[in-house]
Amino acid sequence: MSSSNDLFAQSSEQHYRPLADRMRPRNVDEFVGQPHLLKENSPLRAAIDSGRPHSMVLWGPPGTGKTTIAHLISVHCKVPFISLSAVLSGVKEIRAAIDQAKQYQAEQYPTTVLFVDEVHRFNKSQQDAFLPHIENGTVCFIGATTENPSFELNNALLSRMRTYVLKRLEVEDISDCLQEALNDAQRGLGEQQIHIEESLIDMLATAADGDARRALTLLEVASDLAKEQDDCKIIDQQVIEQVTQSSLRRFDNKGEYFYDLISALHKSVRGTDPDAALYWYSRMLDGGCDPIYIARRVVRIASEDIGNADPRGLQIALNAWDAYTRLGTPEGELAIAHAIVFLACAPKSNAVYMAFNQAMQDAKQKGTLEVPMHLRNAPTKLMKELDYGKDYRYAHNEEDGYASGENYFPEELYGTRYYSPVDRGLEIKIKEMLQRLRSKDQK
Repeated sequence: MSSSNDLFAQSSEQHYRPLADRMRPRNVDEFVGQPHLLKENSPLRAAIDSGRPHSMVLWGPPGTGKTTIAHLISVHCKVPFISLSAVLSGVKEIRAAIDQAKQYQAEQYPTTVLFVDEVHRFNKSQQDAFLPHIENGTVCFIGATTENPSFELNNALLSRMRTYVLKRLEVEDISDCLQEALNDAQRGLGEQQIHIEESLIDMLATAADGDARRALTLLEVASDLAKEQDDCKIIDQQVIEQVTQSSLRRFDNKGEYFYDLISALHKSVRGTDPDAALYWYSRMLDGGCDPIYIARRVVRIASEDIGNADPRGLQIALNAWDAYTRLGTPEGELAIAHAIVFLACAPKSNAVYMAFNQAMQDAKQKGTLEVPMHLRNAPTKLMKELDYGKDYRYAHNEEDGYASGENYFPEELYGTRYYSPVDRGLEIKIKEMLQRLRSKDQK
């Protein structure tokens, strides 16, 4: 836990602070990005300008300004600041923070900004511990999370706060942050007289993938690797390539971003866009996703979105899964790509998917409807005497192999239709066949 009334004070006696921390914006005007949150008259900007902060959740990717916004609220509203990390804190630290906030309140401060980083890491009982202190105004609770708060935070806690969504920073925004760090002699790297071409700054900003903290960290590493020349440092392309050589794409395995990517892949296939589907597939592979997981989802897509419009899709998806298990990476990944492109280009039908869902709903909600007598199995003499299977018409003995007028439902569901083939692919012929046979039922 840490607390401060002047979080941005500088001292020559301070221990080392990373560049990203030193360059933290000191006021709203220095803040880069998130214009949708900090524009004039927005709820968040109004809270900061008025000096009356409210409890909130700041939800967004790393390095987009969540911690900085909490700092700025504390400074602009002239209230104390206490910071907790849900990764490192427990009940003891929570109690200590609340006690400290009560002490500040006794000193005539209206409230205390209690900033909780990675708030989604706290369990239900830990989250509940904050509720009374939020309600009575002891703390202005600001939680920061990279995970969807509707999934990770208690409804009781969410109902007492406003949620603000932060977006990944644009390359131009990050380039501005880097340029400021290069020019600032007091907090940044200005005293080092660093020379770097603008194109390389943009390259560094792009590699940071929307994360300003990551960009400043990479710049600091690059400055350490820079070549000394005539009282200045040269950061050339070789240095930039060296510090950005590892994969920097954001991919939170099994987190919300992970599911956003698989959703984009699924919807691209459904939307008959093979190019977009291949892109999202490649993004997932590049991020380290297990190809077997993708193969399973491709099988699901084949059944849900292509179905009987082209039954080959399911077999091709299964073959791709099998090919990957035999070949492994990277050869087997091509087989999955093959299946994805085939499914994206195939005619689409969700008729079976919809029919199955409706049938399951009836099965759950209609109770235990009796099997009609003529459909019951009759393996014993007693069952036959009870008319099990009586008057059943064997379809193979009927004209066209169809017993016209026969009912295969419980009486309560007679005439129900779940499956409605679409006018695409093989389902065109399936639809024609069903219509022809059902026309016999009317005779």
